[in-house]
Amino acid sequence: MTIQQFLEMTTFIFNLVGLVVCIGGLTLAHRTRRRFPGYLLAGLGFLIAATPLLYQFFALLTL
Repeated sequence: MTIQQFLEMTTFIFNLVGLVVCIGGLTLAHRTRRRFPGYLLAGLGFLIAATPLLYQFFALLTL
């Protein structure tokens, strides 16, 4: 199984986990005085959710 096939199978999982992490980070940024860790967690959630799409994008650039 290639990485591409694995990411195609788990796209929904990546999106769901990324969404939960992103919402958790934004909630943390909203409720605390120090917002940087929350924004960092929200950015990490976005990267998790976008991993399959970013992999496809960068794979096309290398062709």
